[in-house]
Amino acid sequence: MSEPAATAAKLRKGDGRRSRGNRSGFTTGACSAAAARAATLGLVSGEVPQSVLCCLPNGQQVSFTVINGRVDGEGDSRSAHAVIVKDAGDDPDATNGAHLTADVRILPGRAGEIVLKGGPGVGTVTKLGLGLEVGGPAINPVPRRNIGDNVAAAAAELLDHDGLEVTISVPGGDEMAKKTLNSRLGILGGISILGTTGIVRPYSTAAFRASVVQAIDVAARQGQKSVVLTTGGRSEKFAMRQLPELDESCFVQMGDFVKAAFVAAIKNKMDYVHIGAMVGKLTKMGQGLAVTHAWKAQIDRELLAEAAREVGAPPELVEEIRSAETARFAAEHLATLGLTVDFHRALAKKAIRSLKSCYPGSYHLCVHVCDFDGNFIVRVEEECDEPQKNS
Repeated sequence: MSEPAATAAKLRKGDGRRSRGNRSGFTTGACSAAAARAATLGLVSGEVPQSVLCCLPNGQQVSFTVINGRVDGEGDSRSAHAVIVKDAGDDPDATNGAHLTADVRILPGRAGEIVLKGGPGVGTVTKLGLGLEVGGPAINPVPRRNIGDNVAAAAAELLDHDGLEVTISVPGGDEMAKKTLNSRLGILGGISILGTTGIVRPYSTAAFRASVVQAIDVAARQGQKSVVLTTGGRSEKFAMRQLPELDESCFVQMGDFVKAAFVAAIKNKMDYVHIGAMVGKLTKMGQGLAVTHAWKAQIDRELLAEAAREVGAPPELVEEIRSAETARFAAEHLATLGLTVDFHRALAKKAIRSLKSCYPGSYHLCVHVCDFDGNFIVRVEEECDEPQKNS
């Protein structure tokens, strides 16, 4: 999804408790650079190598296996083709196994020029906010430079009198892109070519955090003045039902990254910030946590107990909540007393106070709360004593 647009190529992460490997892999940018270097070497020598040593953006030298290498044509009409199969390591990356393909041809008389193009399977940028030219290929700035550097190193003296055109393509990239958030970011028809280091770290939180910030930036560049921050897919679908008038670009799955999302919303001068959440994450927002992941901090049972007490829960239940392991315990037991709406309203008010204290700004804050099945419970507006009725 690791850099801003990394964002777009990552699948959403699942349960952090399941078994995870830690083998790193390589980004689409690194694989593209390796393919381009191999094809350029083939253009210069007449034969594409079976492996190529590529310099990654982080300075590391890595050997990649090359497949389907060939050189076609003669003289100034010759071109070369090379493919690198992406290995994402143990990261659940939608582009794992992609065939990053480079076709390089000579541009006679255009000394020193390296023209980079996107072929089939590489997305086209259709919206502002990505730091890329609208109408151009979704190849991020760092991979662009890295591809150019590797091509220049391989071309050597050829560039003294001619230029090179490098086309990166990804067979099947349009289908891979359907498993990403590319379309919401305005990247259509294929995947993004990404990578600030060249290395994919399994389950990278940095990549997810960057995707949150980028999505808010994109919404702002489209002129949107509202952003809807949700904690996952279920709460996002719920929020979309509550706010059907808003464009899809307004909806951002912030996951656990509350601080990153609010800082980006404030920086982009959003007028309205909506939150879509269930009881657990809502409680953690009330605690003032910048990151709400279970590994970072436990639920504040005292906060839950206080909210239960405020809405009239019997003292013995308040004490049980104070010693319970989960927020769900409180929600389910208060539901049996008919206190679901009152309890979640109290938590939402605490979350609003905490969020506005941690992230002050002129934006108006509204919290939409759903149950574990994504059903509406309550909506609470900032500085409103009573929540609005569900539409």
